[in-house]
Amino acid sequence: MKIYPQPKYRRIPLLCVIIALILAACGSPAATQPAQKTPMPAPPTQPVSGQQLLSGPVIYVALGASDAVGVGTSQPATQGYVPLLVQKLPQGSHLINLGVSGIHLHEALSEELPVALPTNPGLITIWLVANDFIANVPYNTYMQDLDTLLMHLRSSTHARIVMANLPDLTRLPILARLSKPQKATTLATIQRWNARIASIAQHYNVSIVDLMAQTSLITSHPAYISGDGFHPSAAGYAQLANLFWQVIK
Repeated sequence: MKIYPQPKYRRIPLLCVIIALILAACGSPAATQPAQKTPMPAPPTQPVSGQQLLSGPVIYVALGASDAVGVGTSQPATQGYVPLLVQKLPQGSHLINLGVSGIHLHEALSEELPVALPTNPGLITIWLVANDFIANVPYNTYMQDLDTLLMHLRSSTHARIVMANLPDLTRLPILARLSKPQKATTLATIQRWNARIASIAQHYNVSIVDLMAQTSLITSHPAYISGDGFHPSAAGYAQLANLFWQVIK
């Protein structure tokens, strides 16, 4: 099984993560403005089914950030959810991991998407939302970028596309200092983001890995969070890989 290219790393100070989330929890205007509804073109192609996907070797492209890189583990190249997923694919499958630690979705449109499109992937996984949320990227901006990403992937590939949403970030150890009102506001905002993400995904025949519904397996279990209080541990990535795989099948 070939694995290429190597994912890239960008460091984000954890204090900045905390500050950004506190600002988001306090309800900045950028995070609460109404969505701008723009017409979405109909998907021109139907994705391959899980059964078709598993019938032979496939090219698997991973779009993501530090999660795709495997940050939080001692052996990112083998313990992240992306390398764990590729082990479940038919023998002879190829992995193209385009994850860039610290990247935002808008940057991924120019850094990851152009590399993914010509590879003729059979499977694409996406987890590109947490960095945007904690950085307080405006709701409208993110959703428009997400629409752009999925529109290009769906119109240019026949891949089975599986995308994760936001888990309950307020349960992470790094956010323990948030007050109850701040956590409540942040959780409500997460739910608003997830609702729109689900709507856009449905339009483009993209399957959702609902991490909010699996909070106990992602953010609530101490053993599944790494020492930085934010990223998954090796055990957490194993759980994440299982959740992705259930949807992929």
